[in-house]
Amino acid sequence: MSAAELDALFGDAWDEKNPVGHTAVLAADERREMLAAGERVLDEYGLNAEFVPVAHGGRLERADRLAEVLRTVWRRDPCLGLGYGLSSLIASVNVWTTGDEEQCRRTARLLLANRRIAAAFHELAHGNDFAHAECAARPDGGGWLLSGRKEIVTNLRRAEAMVLFARTGPAGSRGHSQFLVTRDELPAARLRDLPRYHSSGMRGVQLGGVEFDDCPLPGDALIGTPGQGVEVALRSYQITRSVGAAMFAGPLETSLRLAIRCSLDRRLYGGKAADLPYVRAAIARAYADLLAIEAFSSVILRALHLAPESMGVYAPAAKYLTARMLLDAFADLRAVLGARSYLRQGQYAMFQKLARDIAPATFAHVSLSAALVTLLPQLPRLARRSWLSGPAAPPSLFDLGGDLPALSLDRLSAGMPRQDGIIGALAEISGDASPHDSDPVRRFTARYADELRRLRDECATLGPADLAIDASPAAFALADRYTVVLAASSVLAVRRHDESVLLGALDRLTERTGGPPVLSPAEREETERRLFDEAVTRYLDDRPLFLNSNGAVV
Repeated sequence: MSAAELDALFGDAWDEKNPVGHTAVLAADERREMLAAGERVLDEYGLNAEFVPVAHGGRLERADRLAEVLRTVWRRDPCLGLGYGLSSLIASVNVWTTGDEEQCRRTARLLLANRRIAAAFHELAHGNDFAHAECAARPDGGGWLLSGRKEIVTNLRRAEAMVLFARTGPAGSRGHSQFLVTRDELPAARLRDLPRYHSSGMRGVQLGGVEFDDCPLPGDALIGTPGQGVEVALRSYQITRSVGAAMFAGPLETSLRLAIRCSLDRRLYGGKAADLPYVRAAIARAYADLLAIEAFSSVILRALHLAPESMGVYAPAAKYLTARMLLDAFADLRAVLGARSYLRQGQYAMFQKLARDIAPATFAHVSLSAALVTLLPQLPRLARRSWLSGPAAPPSLFDLGGDLPALSLDRLSAGMPRQDGIIGALAEISGDASPHDSDPVRRFTARYADELRRLRDECATLGPADLAIDASPAAFALADRYTVVLAASSVLAVRRHDESVLLGALDRLTERTGGPPVLSPAEREETERRLFDEAVTRYLDDRPLFLNSNGAVV
Protein backbone atom coordinates (compact mmCIF):
# COMPACT_ATOMS: atom_id res chain seq x y z
CA MET A 1 0.00 0.00 0.00
CA SER A 2 1.27 3.47 -0.89
CA ALA A 3 0.43 7.07 -0.02
CA ALA A 4 -1.19 7.41 -3.46
CA GLU A 5 -3.45 4.43 -2.72
CA LEU A 6 -4.41 5.95 0.62
CA ASP A 7 -5.22 9.25 -1.09
CA ALA A 8 -7.44 7.37 -3.54
CA LEU A 9 -9.30 5.74 -0.63
CA PHE A 10 -10.04 9.21 0.76
CA GLY A 11 -11.57 10.25 -2.56
CA ASP A 12 -12.45 13.76 -3.74
CA ALA A 13 -12.17 16.16 -0.80
CA TRP A 14 -14.52 18.66 -2.50
CA ASP A 15 -17.33 16.15 -3.07
CA GLU A 16 -20.06 17.10 -0.58
CA LYS A 17 -21.35 13.51 -0.61
CA ASN A 18 -17.93 12.05 0.21
CA PRO A 19 -18.14 10.72 3.82
CA VAL A 20 -14.49 11.73 4.33
CA GLY A 21 -14.52 14.95 2.28
CA HIS A 22 -14.21 18.51 3.57
CA THR A 23 -17.93 18.76 4.40
CA ALA A 24 -17.86 15.64 6.57
CA VAL A 25 -14.57 16.64 8.23
CA LEU A 26 -15.96 20.05 9.17
CA ALA A 27 -19.20 18.56 10.50
CA ALA A 28 -17.25 16.19 12.77
CA ASP A 29 -15.15 19.12 13.97
CA GLU A 30 -18.28 21.06 14.91
CA ARG A 31 -19.44 18.03 16.91
CA ARG A 32 -15.99 17.71 18.53
CA GLU A 33 -15.80 14.14 17.27
CA MET A 34 -13.28 12.06 15.41
CA LEU A 35 -14.46 11.39 11.88
CA ALA A 36 -15.69 7.78 12.17
CA ALA A 37 -15.75 7.27 8.41
CA GLY A 38 -12.16 8.47 8.26
CA GLU A 39 -11.11 5.96 10.89
CA ARG A 40 -12.76 3.21 8.85
CA VAL A 41 -10.74 4.29 5.81
CA LEU A 42 -7.54 4.09 7.85
CA ASP A 43 -8.59 0.69 9.20
CA GLU A 44 -9.07 -0.51 5.63
CA TYR A 45 -5.69 0.85 4.60
CA GLY A 46 -4.05 -0.59 7.72
CA LEU A 47 -2.37 2.65 8.77
CA ASN A 48 -1.02 1.13 11.99
CA ALA A 49 1.12 -1.25 9.91
CA GLU A 50 3.15 1.82 8.92
CA PHE A 51 4.21 2.12 12.59
CA VAL A 52 5.34 -1.51 12.95
CA PRO A 53 8.83 -2.52 11.78
CA VAL A 54 8.99 -5.06 8.98
CA ALA A 55 10.68 -7.51 11.37
CA HIS A 56 7.47 -7.56 13.43
CA GLY A 57 5.07 -7.89 10.50
CA GLY A 58 4.51 -4.23 9.60
CA ARG A 59 5.62 -1.86 6.84
CA LEU A 60 8.01 0.42 8.74
CA GLU A 61 11.32 0.34 6.90
CA ARG A 62 11.88 3.84 5.52
CA ALA A 63 11.20 7.01 7.48
CA ASP A 64 10.46 9.03 4.33
CA ARG A 65 7.72 6.60 3.34
CA LEU A 66 6.19 6.81 6.81
CA ALA A 67 6.20 10.61 6.62
CA GLU A 68 4.64 10.59 3.15
CA VAL A 69 1.77 8.36 4.30
CA LEU A 70 1.12 10.41 7.44
CA ARG A 71 1.31 13.64 5.46
CA THR A 72 -1.48 12.30 3.26
CA VAL A 73 -3.67 11.84 6.36
CA TRP A 74 -2.77 15.23 7.83
CA ARG A 75 -3.50 16.90 4.51
CA ARG A 76 -7.11 15.65 4.83
CA ASP A 77 -7.72 16.00 8.58
CA PRO A 78 -5.09 16.67 11.27
CA CYS A 79 -7.48 15.23 13.89
CA LEU A 80 -7.31 11.88 12.13
CA GLY A 81 -3.56 12.31 11.79
CA LEU A 82 -3.10 12.76 15.53
CA GLY A 83 -6.03 10.85 16.98
CA TYR A 84 -5.66 7.76 14.83
CA GLY A 85 -2.02 7.86 13.84
CA LEU A 86 0.64 9.94 15.49
CA SER A 87 -0.34 9.16 19.07
CA SER A 88 0.20 5.42 18.55
CA LEU A 89 3.48 6.09 16.75
CA ILE A 90 4.78 8.26 19.61
CA ALA A 91 4.01 5.48 22.08
CA SER A 92 5.21 2.50 20.05
CA VAL A 93 8.65 3.83 19.04
CA ASN A 94 9.67 3.59 22.70
CA VAL A 95 8.97 -0.14 22.53
CA TRP A 96 10.78 -0.65 19.22
CA THR A 97 13.93 1.11 20.44
CA THR A 98 14.18 -0.52 23.89
CA GLY A 99 11.47 -3.11 24.54
CA ASP A 100 12.14 -6.85 24.78
CA GLU A 101 10.92 -9.36 22.22
CA GLU A 102 7.65 -10.09 24.01
CA GLN A 103 6.85 -6.39 24.40
CA CYS A 104 7.53 -5.86 20.70
CA ARG A 105 5.29 -8.80 19.79
CA ARG A 106 2.46 -7.52 22.01
CA THR A 107 2.74 -4.02 20.56
CA ALA A 108 2.78 -5.33 17.00
CA ARG A 109 -0.29 -7.51 17.61
CA LEU A 110 -2.24 -4.58 19.00
CA LEU A 111 -1.36 -2.18 16.20
CA LEU A 112 -1.83 -4.68 13.38
CA ALA A 113 -5.31 -5.38 14.78
CA ASN A 114 -6.14 -1.65 14.35
CA ARG A 115 -5.92 -0.99 18.09
CA ARG A 116 -4.52 2.14 19.75
CA ILE A 117 -1.66 2.81 22.16
CA ALA A 118 -1.56 6.04 24.18
CA ALA A 119 1.61 7.85 25.22
CA ALA A 120 0.91 8.75 28.86
CA PHE A 121 3.80 11.13 29.48
CA HIS A 122 2.41 14.58 30.21
CA GLU A 123 1.45 16.15 33.50
CA LEU A 124 -0.07 19.63 33.48
CA ALA A 125 2.26 20.87 36.19
CA HIS A 126 5.38 19.99 34.21
CA GLY A 127 4.51 19.99 30.49
CA ASN A 128 7.50 18.87 28.43
CA ASP A 129 9.74 18.80 31.51
CA PHE A 130 9.58 15.03 31.88
CA ALA A 131 12.55 14.91 34.25
CA HIS A 132 10.34 16.42 36.97
CA ALA A 133 7.25 14.29 36.37
CA GLU A 134 5.66 13.29 39.68
CA CYS A 135 3.56 10.24 38.80
CA ALA A 136 5.58 7.55 40.58
CA ALA A 137 5.98 3.77 40.49
CA ARG A 138 7.59 2.01 43.45
CA PRO A 139 8.72 -1.63 43.58
CA ASP A 140 6.25 -4.08 45.08
CA GLY A 141 7.31 -7.69 45.14
CA GLY A 142 7.92 -8.67 41.52
CA GLY A 143 5.98 -5.71 40.17
CA TRP A 144 5.26 -2.02 40.79
CA LEU A 145 2.65 0.19 42.42
CA LEU A 146 1.77 3.32 40.44
CA SER A 147 0.34 6.52 41.97
CA GLY A 148 -0.25 9.94 40.47
CA ARG A 149 -1.86 11.61 37.47
CA LYS A 150 -1.29 11.83 33.74
CA GLU A 151 -3.07 14.60 31.83
CA ILE A 152 -3.64 15.90 28.30
CA VAL A 153 -3.05 12.44 26.84
CA THR A 154 -4.40 11.67 23.37
CA ASN A 155 -6.78 8.69 23.15
CA LEU A 156 -6.31 7.72 26.79
CA ARG A 157 -9.83 6.34 27.14
CA ARG A 158 -9.97 4.85 23.64
CA ALA A 159 -6.58 3.13 23.77
CA GLU A 160 -6.26 -0.55 24.55
CA ALA A 161 -2.71 -0.02 25.85
CA MET A 162 -0.46 2.78 27.03
CA VAL A 163 3.20 3.57 27.44
CA LEU A 164 3.52 5.20 30.88
CA PHE A 165 6.31 7.49 32.02
CA ALA A 166 6.76 7.42 35.80
CA ARG A 167 9.24 8.37 38.51
CA THR A 168 11.08 5.32 39.87
CA GLY A 169 13.94 7.07 41.66
CA PRO A 170 15.35 10.44 42.76
CA ALA A 171 14.98 13.47 40.51
CA GLY A 172 17.38 13.61 37.60
CA SER A 173 18.11 11.95 34.27
CA ARG A 174 18.03 8.45 35.83
CA GLY A 175 14.99 8.99 38.02
CA HIS A 176 12.25 7.83 35.62
CA SER A 177 11.21 4.70 33.74
CA GLN A 178 8.72 3.66 31.08
CA PHE A 179 6.09 0.91 31.29
CA LEU A 180 3.97 -0.84 28.66
CA VAL A 181 0.57 -1.88 30.03
CA THR A 182 -2.81 -2.83 28.63
CA ARG A 183 -6.06 -1.58 30.11
CA ASP A 184 -7.34 -5.06 30.84
CA GLU A 185 -4.41 -5.88 33.16
CA LEU A 186 -5.04 -2.86 35.41
CA PRO A 187 -7.64 -3.20 38.19
CA ALA A 188 -10.48 -0.75 37.54
CA ALA A 189 -10.70 0.16 41.23
CA ARG A 190 -7.14 1.51 41.18
CA LEU A 191 -7.45 4.06 38.40
CA ARG A 192 -9.91 6.78 37.58
CA ASP A 193 -10.40 8.47 34.22
CA LEU A 194 -10.49 12.26 34.45
CA PRO A 195 -12.95 14.39 32.45
CA ARG A 196 -12.10 15.05 28.83
CA TYR A 197 -10.12 18.20 28.08
CA HIS A 198 -11.68 20.31 25.31
CA SER A 199 -9.47 22.38 23.02
CA SER A 200 -9.90 25.09 20.39
CA GLY A 201 -7.77 23.17 17.89
CA MET A 202 -7.85 19.41 17.26
CA ARG A 203 -11.40 19.50 18.62
CA GLY A 204 -12.15 15.95 17.54
CA VAL A 205 -9.18 14.49 19.38
CA GLN A 206 -10.03 13.01 22.77
CA LEU A 207 -7.59 14.47 25.28
CA GLY A 208 -7.92 12.73 28.59
CA GLY A 209 -6.34 12.17 31.95
CA VAL A 210 -6.09 9.37 34.45
CA GLU A 211 -5.36 9.15 38.18
CA PHE A 212 -3.68 6.07 39.67
CA ASP A 213 -3.97 5.02 43.31
CA ASP A 214 -1.43 2.32 44.18
CA CYS A 215 -2.29 0.69 40.87
CA PRO A 216 -0.34 -2.56 40.44
CA LEU A 217 1.78 -2.96 37.31
CA PRO A 218 3.23 -6.35 36.35
CA GLY A 219 6.99 -6.72 36.53
CA ASP A 220 7.30 -7.40 32.82
CA ALA A 221 5.69 -4.02 32.03
CA LEU A 222 9.01 -2.21 32.52
CA ILE A 223 10.56 -1.08 29.22
CA GLY A 224 14.32 -1.49 29.39
CA THR A 225 15.87 -1.06 32.83
CA PRO A 226 14.84 1.12 35.81
CA GLY A 227 15.88 4.73 35.37
CA GLN A 228 16.16 4.50 31.57
CA GLY A 229 12.95 6.39 30.81
CA VAL A 230 14.43 9.75 29.78
CA GLU A 231 17.11 8.12 27.65
CA VAL A 232 14.51 5.97 25.87
CA ALA A 233 12.38 9.04 25.19
CA LEU A 234 15.32 11.05 23.85
CA ARG A 235 16.17 8.30 21.38
CA SER A 236 12.60 7.56 20.35
CA TYR A 237 11.63 11.19 19.89
CA GLN A 238 14.33 11.57 17.25
CA ILE A 239 12.06 9.51 15.01
CA THR A 240 8.75 11.18 15.79
CA ARG A 241 10.12 14.73 15.70
CA SER A 242 11.74 14.10 12.32
CA VAL A 243 8.61 12.50 10.87
CA GLY A 244 6.44 15.27 12.36
CA ALA A 245 8.52 17.97 10.66
CA ALA A 246 7.63 16.48 7.26
CA MET A 247 4.09 15.47 8.14
CA PHE A 248 2.95 18.95 9.21
CA ALA A 249 3.48 20.20 5.65
CA GLY A 250 0.29 18.34 4.64
CA PRO A 251 -2.13 20.89 6.13
CA LEU A 252 -0.05 23.70 4.63
CA GLU A 253 -0.46 22.25 1.14
CA THR A 254 -4.23 22.05 1.57
CA SER A 255 -4.32 25.64 2.85
CA LEU A 256 -2.25 26.79 -0.11
CA ARG A 257 -4.80 25.24 -2.43
CA LEU A 258 -7.60 27.00 -0.57
CA ALA A 259 -5.79 30.35 -0.83
CA ILE A 260 -5.15 29.87 -4.56
CA ARG A 261 -8.80 28.93 -5.09
CA CYS A 262 -9.91 32.02 -3.23
CA SER A 263 -7.51 34.31 -5.12
CA LEU A 264 -8.85 33.05 -8.45
CA ASP A 265 -12.53 33.22 -7.46
CA ARG A 266 -12.61 36.41 -5.38
CA ARG A 267 -13.33 39.69 -7.18
CA LEU A 268 -11.56 42.84 -5.97
CA TYR A 269 -11.16 46.28 -7.57
CA GLY A 270 -12.63 45.16 -10.88
CA GLY A 271 -10.55 42.01 -11.25
CA LYS A 272 -9.45 38.83 -9.53
CA ALA A 273 -7.69 38.95 -6.18
CA ALA A 274 -4.95 36.98 -7.92
CA ASP A 275 -4.22 40.04 -10.05
CA LEU A 276 -3.01 42.00 -7.00
CA PRO A 277 0.78 41.98 -6.50
CA TYR A 278 0.45 41.54 -2.73
CA VAL A 279 -1.75 38.46 -3.08
CA ARG A 280 0.54 36.91 -5.66
CA ALA A 281 3.59 37.56 -3.48
CA ALA A 282 1.93 36.11 -0.36
CA ILE A 283 1.02 32.89 -2.17
CA ALA A 284 4.48 32.64 -3.73
CA ARG A 285 6.18 33.06 -0.36
CA ALA A 286 4.00 30.49 1.35
CA TYR A 287 4.72 28.10 -1.52
CA ALA A 288 8.45 28.74 -1.10
CA ASP A 289 8.04 27.94 2.62
CA LEU A 290 6.30 24.67 1.77
CA LEU A 291 9.12 23.62 -0.55
CA ALA A 292 11.82 24.66 1.93
CA ILE A 293 10.11 22.63 4.66
CA GLU A 294 9.87 19.64 2.34
CA ALA A 295 13.52 19.77 1.26
CA PHE A 296 14.81 20.28 4.81
CA SER A 297 12.62 17.60 6.37
CA SER A 298 13.44 15.13 3.58
CA VAL A 299 17.15 15.47 4.33
CA ILE A 300 16.50 15.01 8.04
CA LEU A 301 14.46 11.86 7.36
CA ARG A 302 17.31 10.43 5.29
CA ALA A 303 19.69 11.28 8.13
CA LEU A 304 17.71 8.90 10.37
CA HIS A 305 19.09 6.13 8.13
CA LEU A 306 22.45 7.53 7.06
CA ALA A 307 23.57 9.67 10.02
CA PRO A 308 21.58 8.43 13.07
CA GLU A 309 24.38 9.48 15.42
CA SER A 310 23.59 13.14 14.57
CA MET A 311 19.83 13.00 15.14
CA GLY A 312 20.16 14.38 18.67
CA VAL A 313 20.68 17.77 17.05
CA TYR A 314 18.92 17.35 13.70
CA ALA A 315 15.54 16.17 15.03
CA PRO A 316 14.87 19.07 17.44
CA ALA A 317 16.21 21.55 14.88
CA ALA A 318 13.78 20.26 12.26
CA LYS A 319 10.88 20.24 14.71
CA TYR A 320 11.57 23.84 15.75
CA LEU A 321 12.17 25.51 12.40
CA THR A 322 9.48 23.75 10.39
CA ALA A 323 6.93 24.65 13.06
CA ARG A 324 7.97 28.31 12.95
CA MET A 325 7.83 28.36 9.15
CA LEU A 326 4.46 26.64 9.16
CA LEU A 327 2.90 29.23 11.47
CA ASP A 328 4.34 32.09 9.41
CA ALA A 329 3.09 30.60 6.14
CA PHE A 330 -0.41 30.23 7.59
CA ALA A 331 -0.29 33.90 8.60
CA ASP A 332 0.57 34.88 5.01
CA LEU A 333 -2.25 32.76 3.62
CA ARG A 334 -4.71 34.17 6.16
CA ALA A 335 -4.02 37.59 4.68
CA VAL A 336 -4.97 36.26 1.24
CA LEU A 337 -8.31 34.85 2.42
CA GLY A 338 -9.07 37.82 4.68
CA ALA A 339 -12.33 37.46 6.60
CA ARG A 340 -12.97 34.16 4.80
CA SER A 341 -10.16 32.62 6.83
CA TYR A 342 -12.42 32.73 9.91
CA LEU A 343 -15.61 31.34 8.36
CA ARG A 344 -16.84 27.99 9.66
CA GLN A 345 -19.17 27.39 6.73
CA GLY A 346 -18.75 27.55 2.98
CA GLN A 347 -16.06 26.46 0.56
CA TYR A 348 -13.18 28.05 2.51
CA ALA A 349 -14.22 26.86 5.98
CA MET A 350 -11.54 24.17 5.94
CA PHE A 351 -8.88 26.87 6.33
CA GLN A 352 -9.97 27.95 9.81
CA LYS A 353 -10.03 24.33 10.96
CA LEU A 354 -6.55 23.65 9.62
CA ALA A 355 -5.23 26.87 11.18
CA ARG A 356 -6.68 25.88 14.57
CA ASP A 357 -5.49 22.29 14.29
CA ILE A 358 -1.95 23.13 13.29
CA ALA A 359 -1.33 25.55 16.15
CA PRO A 360 -1.27 22.91 18.92
CA ALA A 361 0.42 20.43 16.59
CA THR A 362 3.46 22.69 16.42
CA PHE A 363 3.98 22.80 20.19
CA ALA A 364 2.61 19.39 21.18
CA HIS A 365 5.08 16.55 21.76
CA VAL A 366 7.78 19.17 22.37
CA SER A 367 7.40 22.94 22.58
CA LEU A 368 9.50 25.22 20.43
CA SER A 369 11.40 26.56 23.44
CA ALA A 370 12.07 23.00 24.63
CA ALA A 371 13.46 22.14 21.20
CA LEU A 372 15.90 25.05 21.43
CA VAL A 373 16.89 24.03 24.96
CA THR A 374 17.75 20.59 23.56
CA LEU A 375 20.02 22.25 20.99
CA LEU A 376 21.80 24.73 23.25
CA PRO A 377 24.27 22.42 25.06
CA GLN A 378 25.30 20.84 21.77
CA LEU A 379 26.19 24.02 19.88
CA PRO A 380 29.52 24.94 21.58
CA ARG A 381 30.88 21.43 21.06
CA LEU A 382 29.87 21.34 17.39
CA ALA A 383 31.18 24.88 16.83
CA ARG A 384 34.62 23.98 18.18
CA ARG A 385 34.97 20.46 16.80
CA SER A 386 32.95 20.21 13.62
CA TRP A 387 31.78 23.37 11.88
CA LEU A 388 34.18 24.43 9.09
CA SER A 389 36.53 21.56 9.99
CA GLY A 390 34.43 18.38 10.12
CA PRO A 391 33.65 16.14 7.13
CA ALA A 392 30.68 16.75 4.87
CA ALA A 393 27.80 14.29 4.78
CA PRO A 394 27.89 11.89 1.81
CA PRO A 395 26.01 12.96 -1.34
CA SER A 396 23.49 10.17 -0.72
CA LEU A 397 22.08 12.16 2.22
CA PHE A 398 20.83 14.79 -0.22
CA ASP A 399 19.64 12.40 -2.94
CA LEU A 400 15.93 12.66 -2.19
CA GLY A 401 14.22 9.42 -3.07
CA GLY A 402 17.49 7.53 -3.40
CA ASP A 403 18.08 4.11 -1.90
CA LEU A 404 18.35 3.84 1.87
CA PRO A 405 19.36 1.09 4.26
CA ALA A 406 16.58 -0.13 6.52
CA LEU A 407 15.92 2.02 9.56
CA SER A 408 18.23 0.83 12.35
CA LEU A 409 16.75 2.03 15.63
CA ASP A 410 19.61 0.69 17.75
CA ARG A 411 21.97 3.23 16.16
CA LEU A 412 20.06 6.20 17.58
CA SER A 413 21.86 7.78 20.51
CA ALA A 414 20.80 9.99 23.39
CA GLY A 415 24.32 11.44 23.56
CA MET A 416 25.73 14.52 21.88
CA PRO A 417 26.78 14.10 18.23
CA ARG A 418 30.44 14.62 17.38
CA GLN A 419 29.94 15.70 13.77
CA ASP A 420 27.51 17.82 11.76
CA GLY A 421 27.71 16.57 8.18
CA ILE A 422 24.94 18.81 6.84
CA ILE A 423 26.82 21.91 7.96
CA GLY A 424 29.97 20.25 6.60
CA ALA A 425 28.29 20.12 3.19
CA LEU A 426 27.80 23.89 3.28
CA ALA A 427 31.47 24.43 4.07
CA GLU A 428 32.40 22.12 1.21
CA ILE A 429 30.23 23.74 -1.47
CA SER A 430 30.88 27.36 -0.46
CA GLY A 431 34.39 27.38 -1.98
CA ASP A 432 35.12 30.76 -3.52
CA ALA A 433 31.49 31.90 -3.62
CA SER A 434 31.23 35.66 -3.35
CA PRO A 435 28.43 37.94 -2.10
CA HIS A 436 29.06 40.01 -5.25
CA ASP A 437 28.71 37.12 -7.70
CA SER A 438 26.30 37.56 -10.60
CA ASP A 439 24.85 34.11 -9.85
CA PRO A 440 22.27 34.53 -7.04
CA VAL A 441 22.74 30.92 -5.87
CA ARG A 442 26.43 31.59 -5.30
CA ARG A 443 25.53 34.78 -3.46
CA PHE A 444 23.26 32.81 -1.13
CA THR A 445 26.04 30.27 -0.63
CA ALA A 446 28.44 33.04 0.32
CA ARG A 447 25.88 34.58 2.69
CA TYR A 448 25.40 31.32 4.56
CA ALA A 449 29.11 30.55 4.67
CA ASP A 450 29.60 33.92 6.33
CA GLU A 451 26.64 33.29 8.63
CA LEU A 452 28.20 29.96 9.62
CA ARG A 453 31.53 31.60 10.50
CA ARG A 454 29.84 34.14 12.73
CA LEU A 455 27.66 31.46 14.28
CA ARG A 456 30.69 29.30 15.01
CA ASP A 457 32.55 32.13 16.72
CA GLU A 458 29.57 33.12 18.87
CA CYS A 459 28.51 29.55 19.80
CA ALA A 460 32.07 28.56 20.73
CA THR A 461 32.04 31.14 23.52
CA LEU A 462 28.74 30.10 25.12
CA GLY A 463 29.23 29.42 28.82
CA PRO A 464 27.42 26.99 31.14
CA ALA A 465 24.84 29.62 32.11
CA ASP A 466 23.63 29.76 28.50
CA LEU A 467 23.08 26.04 27.97
CA ALA A 468 19.84 25.47 29.88
CA ILE A 469 16.24 26.69 30.10
CA ASP A 470 17.29 29.91 31.88
CA ALA A 471 19.72 30.85 29.10
CA SER A 472 19.85 34.43 27.85
CA PRO A 473 17.71 35.56 24.91
CA ALA A 474 20.92 35.94 22.91
CA ALA A 475 21.73 32.26 23.41
CA PHE A 476 18.27 31.22 22.26
CA ALA A 477 18.72 33.46 19.21
CA LEU A 478 21.92 31.57 18.34
CA ALA A 479 20.07 28.26 18.46
CA ASP A 480 17.37 29.75 16.23
CA ARG A 481 20.01 30.92 13.72
CA TYR A 482 21.60 27.47 13.70
CA THR A 483 18.33 25.87 12.59
CA VAL A 484 18.09 28.32 9.67
CA VAL A 485 21.69 27.66 8.58
CA LEU A 486 21.04 23.91 8.83
CA ALA A 487 17.93 24.21 6.64
CA ALA A 488 19.68 26.43 4.09
CA SER A 489 22.59 23.98 3.93
CA SER A 490 20.10 21.21 3.19
CA VAL A 491 18.38 23.22 0.46
CA LEU A 492 21.69 24.16 -1.17
CA ALA A 493 22.98 20.59 -1.06
CA VAL A 494 19.78 19.17 -2.57
CA ARG A 495 20.05 21.66 -5.45
CA ARG A 496 16.67 21.45 -7.13
CA HIS A 497 16.49 21.67 -10.89
CA ASP A 498 14.13 24.65 -10.88
CA GLU A 499 16.09 27.77 -9.89
CA SER A 500 13.00 29.73 -8.87
CA VAL A 501 12.24 27.09 -6.24
CA LEU A 502 15.81 27.16 -4.95
CA LEU A 503 15.97 30.96 -4.83
CA GLY A 504 12.51 31.31 -3.30
CA ALA A 505 13.25 28.85 -0.50
CA LEU A 506 16.63 30.44 0.26
CA ASP A 507 15.17 33.94 0.16
CA ARG A 508 12.52 33.04 2.73
CA LEU A 509 15.08 31.37 4.99
CA THR A 510 17.43 34.35 4.72
CA GLU A 511 14.72 36.73 5.92
CA ARG A 512 14.97 34.90 9.27
CA THR A 513 18.64 35.73 9.74
CA GLY A 514 18.29 39.49 9.28
CA GLY A 515 20.62 41.67 7.27
CA PRO A 516 20.24 42.96 3.71
CA PRO A 517 18.45 40.79 1.14
CA VAL A 518 20.53 38.67 -1.21
CA LEU A 519 18.19 39.05 -4.17
CA SER A 520 17.76 42.35 -5.93
CA PRO A 521 14.18 43.70 -6.11
CA ALA A 522 13.98 42.58 -9.74
CA GLU A 523 15.28 39.09 -8.93
CA ARG A 524 12.84 38.68 -6.07
CA GLU A 525 9.91 39.87 -8.20
CA GLU A 526 10.81 37.41 -10.96
CA THR A 527 11.30 34.56 -8.50
CA GLU A 528 7.93 35.19 -6.86
CA ARG A 529 6.22 35.52 -10.24
CA ARG A 530 7.52 32.12 -11.31
CA LEU A 531 6.62 30.52 -7.99
CA PHE A 532 3.08 31.91 -8.12
CA ASP A 533 2.59 30.74 -11.71
CA GLU A 534 3.93 27.29 -10.83
CA ALA A 535 1.65 26.93 -7.82
CA VAL A 536 -1.44 28.04 -9.75
CA THR A 537 -0.66 25.73 -12.68
CA ARG A 538 -0.30 22.76 -10.38
CA TYR A 539 -3.48 23.67 -8.55
CA LEU A 540 -5.45 23.91 -11.80
CA ASP A 541 -3.96 20.62 -13.03
CA ASP A 542 -4.72 18.99 -9.64
CA ARG A 543 -1.10 17.97 -9.23
CA PRO A 544 0.87 17.77 -5.95
CA LEU A 545 2.73 20.84 -4.77
CA PHE A 546 5.56 18.80 -3.21
CA LEU A 547 8.87 17.64 -4.71
CA ASN A 548 9.49 14.42 -6.54
CA SER A 549 12.22 11.94 -5.68
CA ASN A 550 14.75 13.66 -7.93
CA GLY A 551 14.45 17.00 -6.19
CA ALA A 552 12.43 18.67 -8.94
CA VAL A 553 8.95 20.08 -8.54
CA VAL A 554 6.34 17.48 -9.47
